[in-house]
Amino acid sequence: MNRLRREDGSILPLTAFFGFLSLVLILLVAAATSLYLERKRLFSLADGAALVGAEAFELSAVTNTPEGPRPVLRSTDVAAAVGGYVNGEAASSFESLAVERAVTVDGRSATVQLSAYWRPPVLVLVVPEGIRIEVTAVARSVFY
Repeated sequence: MNRLRREDGSILPLTAFFGFLSLVLILLVAAATSLYLERKRLFSLADGAALVGAEAFELSAVTNTPEGPRPVLRSTDVAAAVGGYVNGEAASSFESLAVERAVTVDGRSATVQLSAYWRPPVLVLVVPEGIRIEVTAVARSVFY
């Protein structure tokens, strides 16, 4: 009988510890999921911006090649089209959204690099400034 009394209440610290551990794991999974979804949203915006940039050519910029007609992109046209698309599409949807790069390297494809900040939904005290997310998308212009 004496032995049973000494073990009274020993389950309470274990329950409290596992409850705390479960809560921490749930918050970490929620933060990781939020980061993943925010990156996917930013990548979708960059993909659309790259497509807009790849289509930013005038008909007078189309040249005939042995493979057929090909448009020629200019970096200034790509940057202007991407800037207009990003500002009109989701300027308020992301925190500190910036177009890092909107250029054409080869005259046929548009490269767009966007960045924004992500803040965790619950663990704001752990990462108060947030994390900077950068994505890059490339789209090629095709003329048929």
